[in-house]
Amino acid sequence: MPTLAFIGLGTMGFPMAGHLKQKHFEIRVFNRTTAKAQAWSDQYIGPFFTSIAEVVRGAEIVISCVGNDDDLRSIITGENGALPALKKGAIWVDHSTVSADVSREMAVVLEAAGIGFMDAPVSGGEVGAVKGQLTIMCGGSPEVFAQVEPVIKAYAKAVTLMGPVGAGQLTKMVNQICIGGLIQALAEAINFGEKAGLDMQKAIGVVSQGAASSWQMVNRHQSMIEGHYQHGFAVDWVRKDFDICLNEARRLGVQLPVTALVDQFYAEVQGMGGGRWDTSSLLARLKR
Repeated sequence: MPTLAFIGLGTMGFPMAGHLKQKHFEIRVFNRTTAKAQAWSDQYIGPFFTSIAEVVRGAEIVISCVGNDDDLRSIITGENGALPALKKGAIWVDHSTVSADVSREMAVVLEAAGIGFMDAPVSGGEVGAVKGQLTIMCGGSPEVFAQVEPVIKAYAKAVTLMGPVGAGQLTKMVNQICIGGLIQALAEAINFGEKAGLDMQKAIGVVSQGAASSWQMVNRHQSMIEGHYQHGFAVDWVRKDFDICLNEARRLGVQLPVTALVDQFYAEVQGMGGGRWDTSSLLARLKR
């Protein structure tokens, strides 16, 4: 088994790295907040390091899951980044949701140093990460994909090579564009049904058996009806993702009117103090 280094133990990365340890991979971890790395080490009985250079030194595959473009650049090429310590011939797999541009940029930098790169954003949320049932869309060469696919399968139910570097991020944008409209529609439906006097548990029970069903409907209607919005992907993060989508759409000359509108609705949720609520909190905006 290859030696692994995992950088970024947030909501997603913490359980993903845990699955690798449980599958008996040789893995060491790093997190910007050392207390989080210590907590992972205590739970999974694995080594953690306090610098990026230390954690990647000698690793054959480095896996990252960080917040945004600047974070990815920082951990690779920043003042205390990984680049000088990386083993020639290693592979870097990035599970962050970032722009396709920064993925391509980092691929060029790493490949010049003899390091392979694959962008591999994930879908499935915190629940998917905990259960090891993520869907992962990849961008990179077939050769790199063949080497990392057995590792990624430790926490994924589906892993697909979409094309060259950047194709994974573009596919994740498609995913986020689809989700925004679905959640808004579900929020409107629940609000409408409640105002009409329907038992929404019963109503969703019926419509979820037909053409209107979706993952969001099946998995989020209960907590939405109860007004609980602490279940996974935060509004702050979806707005970051929508910004990536909208910037790419402008570059392509493509219109995303629904995504742009839902993005503004999420801005209103942030204004309500809901930046850390999960994405289903669009309903809270309608109930103000």
